[in-house]
Order: sequence, then structure tokens, then C-alpha cells
Amino acid sequence: MTRPAFDTVLIANRGEIALRVQRACRGLGLRTVAVYAEPDRDAPHVRLADAALCIGPAAARDSYLNQAAILFAAEISGAQAIHPGYGFLAENADFVERVEAAGLTFIGPTAAAIRLMGDKIAAKRAMRASGVPCVPGPDAGLPDAAPALHVLAEAIGYPVIVKAAGGGGGRGMRLVRAAAELEDAVAVTREEARRAFGNGEIYLEKFLEHPRHVEIQVLADHHGTALWLGSRDCSLQRRHQKVIEEAPAPGIAADRLAEIGASCVAACRRIGYRGLGTFEFLYTDGAFFFIEMNTRVQVEHTVTEMVTGLDLVQLQLRVANGEALTLRQEEIACHGHAVECRVNAEHPETFAPSPGRITAWHAPGGPGVRLDSHMGAGATIPAHYDSLIAKLIVHDTTRPAALARMRAALDEMQVGGIATNLALHRRLLREPGVIAGGFDIHHLERWLAAS
Repeated sequence: MTRPAFDTVLIANRGEIALRVQRACRGLGLRTVAVYAEPDRDAPHVRLADAALCIGPAAARDSYLNQAAILFAAEISGAQAIHPGYGFLAENADFVERVEAAGLTFIGPTAAAIRLMGDKIAAKRAMRASGVPCVPGPDAGLPDAAPALHVLAEAIGYPVIVKAAGGGGGRGMRLVRAAAELEDAVAVTREEARRAFGNGEIYLEKFLEHPRHVEIQVLADHHGTALWLGSRDCSLQRRHQKVIEEAPAPGIAADRLAEIGASCVAACRRIGYRGLGTFEFLYTDGAFFFIEMNTRVQVEHTVTEMVTGLDLVQLQLRVANGEALTLRQEEIACHGHAVECRVNAEHPETFAPSPGRITAWHAPGGPGVRLDSHMGAGATIPAHYDSLIAKLIVHDTTRPAALARMRAALDEMQVGGIATNLALHRRLLREPGVIAGGFDIHHLERWLAAS
């Protein structure tokens, strides 16, 4: 079905992503409506919007997660579309249905696609049917009977990992290295999943000891065109949270990436996917293993933009507005190398959040340097939300040149009045393992433990 055209977009988010979406809208001549919680009253995207409405107090559940308030704001502002950004309601299928029931356009995939890919078991089943390689393990929930559990685990081979079907972000997982640990791990994970996600279904996979985290960015329209837009490596993680990302994923042959990219495109067509999305893989010993799909724009979309020259958020808006993609797969190329550092308001050693008022702010600059941020001198960081205050992104012709440019940009960037993880990034960009590349997802935590 052809979607109605829209000219006004309500941005149901805050921080740097709200400002990023607003800039993309402005470039397309679209009006923007900002919604904000009380602490964000003076945020840049609020000041720069064509209209702005307060939707509640600081607590996210009463504001940025308040579906009724957001829909009412759309109604009284005249917005015809809602962009969710990332986080909050971005992957909430119930919200998508409410948006569409109100006659509005949700800038993202359908509720059905979000539900399918949000259920890790169903997603794995759909990916296998599309030819996307998956981590070894059955495409079904675990039985209750202990003997059947042990048969499955033995067939996969220890170590295995117990996962919640509705989990994500590192939650709802337990590593099992021996049969004696299996039953307790299953019982605890099942109860945790029931409480955290409202879904007690769990499943079992092979635990890969030293994988990398590699992503494939995809984009699909309403007219049957689907494209893959390159790769990213997001292996520098702490507690399953990404710290530094880069594009393209280093050290992987172009023909191997093209093969996995084509399988992702086939999966998009099979499930009727539309909009931006990211296929996340574990990569080890030359093999890719699908773990999940993110059905939204991601924090790290910036590095893909830097190497492809594409504005992914504008493309996302165009697709949602019913436009057909005019890009062809053979026209998409990767030029040079890009690196992103997530700058957080947190103590660099304890990682405790550091809300407060920024007293000094110096942004780095120069060729190939980009800073996506909603912060500046005098800004206040509330204690109620994610600690991300900026994304520092650089681009250069080669990976070594990009790393050198990032080191210079990190040395130039200064933030006063609060603690940040800039010192951690400065150390990381000089660490031999990071400079060499090809590190696994446990590299950062090993390095921190040894420091």
C-alpha cells in the first residue's frame, strides 16, 4: 500500500539523535515537531524545531515512553509522521500499531517486522529460511524436561549459552560450560526473561569463544528494492555496550562481505522489511553467524555515512514517505575508513554516570572530523537518561590514517565540569591491540582488567 505523503515530522526522542533527525528533515524541507521532558526544555532540537511540546516530567516512563502523550502531541501539532530515533519506543511494535491507527506514518518498519525480529527464536528461523548463517542451535524454545535439555546441549557441544527469546542488549543470557551448570542456568534465565521481558521463552546456542561483532547495514523501500550499505565492526564493547565502532570491518575479504550482504538483502525481501535496519553477526574463523537484527537507525550509522557518502536518515525519511530507492547496489561503494568514539558523561575508571553542568566545551575540527552532539558550555546533563553526550567521528583514506586523525581529535576535544570517558578513548586509540585491528568482543574487558 502506498503511504500518504507527509510534510511534518514529530521526533519522539531527545539528545543527539533528535538533533540529527531534525537536520535530516530540514535538508528535505520537512517541518519538525519536538517533544520534550521538562529537563530538556532548553535542548537545541527543542529551540530549533518548528514547534515544540512538553510531554511530561523527567522520568522516561512519563514522557519519552508515554505513548498517549506523544500521539496527542502529534495530533495537536499537525504532524503526519513520527520518527522514533533509537531507544525509547523505536522498536515497540504496539506503538507502531497505535501510530498507524491514528492515521500517521511511522518512520521505520512494520509492527509485524519488529515483532518478528524482536523474537530471537522466530528471527533465527526466518534468517535460516533466507540463507543467512546462524549460530549453531535449534530454532525452537527449550523444553522443560531436564533430559531433553541435556540432549540438546550435548548435540550443540559445550560451552553453550542460554538466551531469552525476547532479550537484547546483553540481558537475559547465561554461559554454561559444563552439563552440571545447565539446569540451574535454564531456570534462572527463564525466570529473569519472564520478569524483564514478559516472555519466559528461552533457547540454546553454541557459545563462540573469541568472535568479532560485525554488522551489515541494510535499507529497503516499499517497492521491493533492498540494498546493503556496507559493514561495521563494533567489537570494542564493555558489558555488551559498544564503545568504539568503525567502517568497514577490517580484515574481511570484500567478496565475503558481498556474499553476506546479499543474504541480508534476501532476508529483507522475504520478511517484507522496509526502512533502515542492521543485521548483527558474530564473526570467527572466517564465518558469519547471525545474532539479531536492529529494526531502527543505530547510534553508529555515522561511520557508514562517512564511508558511503550517503545520508542514511534522509534516505530513511524518503523511504517512509513512499519514495522508491533510485540507488543501485553496484553504485554503493566504501571509500576510506571511519571510526566513531562514543563520548559518555561517566567516570573513565568506575564508569559511574556523571550528570551535571558542563562548564567548558571545545569541539575538535578539521578535515574529516564530525561531532554529533546536543551539548555545549552551560548545558546540563540530566541524571534520568543515557549518559551519551557526543559521538566523535573521523574519516580518512586508510584505517591507520583514520586512527591517527581520531587520536588528534580526541586530544583536541575538551569537556569541563563533569567526568567523561575521553581519557579512556585516548588510551584505547594508542593500545597496540586496537591499532592492529581484528580484536574480539572480549578485548576491551581483558584490557581493562589488566590495566
